[in-house]
Amino acid sequence: MARPPVVILCGGRGTRLRERAESVPKALVEIGGKPILWHVVRIYAAQGFERFLLATGYLSEAVAAFAAAERWPAGVEVECVETGLDTPTGGRVARLGERLEGGTFCLTYADGVADVDLGAELRFHRAHGAVATMTVVQPDLPWGIAELDGERVSGFAEKPRAERWINGGFFCFEPAVLERLGEGSVLEREPLAGLAADGELRAFRHEGFWDCMDTYKDAVVLDDLWRSGAAPWRHWDPAATAVEAR
Repeated sequence: MARPPVVILCGGRGTRLRERAESVPKALVEIGGKPILWHVVRIYAAQGFERFLLATGYLSEAVAAFAAAERWPAGVEVECVETGLDTPTGGRVARLGERLEGGTFCLTYADGVADVDLGAELRFHRAHGAVATMTVVQPDLPWGIAELDGERVSGFAEKPRAERWINGGFFCFEPAVLERLGEGSVLEREPLAGLAADGELRAFRHEGFWDCMDTYKDAVVLDDLWRSGAAPWRHWDPAATAVEAR
């Protein structure tokens, strides 16, 4: 069965990435010499997804120029849609409604990478019958923690994995989700909360690698992983990437 289209939210300004995002949108901040957006597209493309809709906002012309100039893998189509400078996430998706052709679609952000099995998530989504699936993850905490025995500090743990699950940013949606979105909708607030309250949101647990490029420190960590050859999200042939770049 053909993979559904993928919406990538690319409207962010990257205000917490000032060291790297002074003159480019967050989606174009580079990891290993390629924009983070490139990495996100490649994560999906390596797993058989071919149609991408980039919902742009801040410096949309720069994102469009990159997408047009990039030599994507065979069969991959990348379309940029300008969705407004300050449009919230749900509003950006709402503006893409006509392009989604009334079928299942996937959605993610342009700043998160993972070794998530997207095919397994899609199968999970199609099997459970609800209209929305959200990948959930347990991120590594950014700090070490003190282990306590009453008032006595018994030891320390270095940046352990969180016990709670958070939104990992890889979604599968049915078109009914669009009925809950308006121009001013923030996807992560009322729309997702309403889906959860109505029993229409399911969690796909991902226990592997996941990281979000939210700060300059995050960008450095991801860049170091890529340059070391140990990037867990790279599920494509590096030799093929080199050929496309020529």
